[in-house]
Amino acid sequence: MGDRLKGKVAIITGAGSILAGIGNGKATAIVFAREGAKVLAVDYNLEAAEETKRVIDEEGGECVTLYADVSKTGDCENIIETCVKTFGRVDILHNNVGMGGYGGAVEASEELWDKTMSINLKSMFLTCKFALPYMEKQGSGVISNIASLNAIRVQPVPAIAYAVSKAGVIALTREIAIQYAAKGIRANAILPGFIKTPMVEYYNADAYGEGSVEKMWQRRDAMSPTGKQGEAWDVAYAALFLDSDEAKYVNGTTLVVDGGVCNTTRQW
Repeated sequence: MGDRLKGKVAIITGAGSILAGIGNGKATAIVFAREGAKVLAVDYNLEAAEETKRVIDEEGGECVTLYADVSKTGDCENIIETCVKTFGRVDILHNNVGMGGYGGAVEASEELWDKTMSINLKSMFLTCKFALPYMEKQGSGVISNIASLNAIRVQPVPAIAYAVSKAGVIALTREIAIQYAAKGIRANAILPGFIKTPMVEYYNADAYGEGSVEKMWQRRDAMSPTGKQGEAWDVAYAALFLDSDEAKYVNGTTLVVDGGVCNTTRQW
């Protein structure tokens, strides 16, 4: 247990894992609790959030769970209100919810486009919309939004809705960061590259591994300059830095967590 977030209250959306294992949100919730934060673990799958809470409880941390569909305005408002009612404040908002999906402008359905925008982008707009007034009253607050390397680099397989939604996250983050900078509030975006998580397994086996999860992992490992993908913990510790006072002068930026993929010329 550390103290880099001692006395802080953190909301983590997407705090459960879609399959067995450790996803980015779950890892972040655990790391934040280890560093002294009181955590509100939010997920559409409450059972998954409860598993995250179990880990935190066993380590002596403090965590409360909450069900929410972050594509709905009322649920997002309830997230913030529940946090304030439970812990008295909201210091950190970490938006981790997201979904995948493939297809170009012709292949992708309108339904996939709308759902992806709602879950990946609108959700972050809504949680920020309701969190910012509380942070402004406090005179402090930090927001970290999970985007993707796909926001600035093209994948081998077209994923237009996903890419556009994640690029939108960067713009959303920048606009909030500048508008609220003088009010003691910071906002930054994290761009994970190849990270080995349950969500990747759930969405990407067909696109990257022709239906084989193992083949997908091998292919993704090979596309990284390091020879292997990152772990959810790598994303979590990037969020820890950005959301801690150590990054008090880091605002409106994008932090790439990709092992160097963004700097290569090979197709990723």
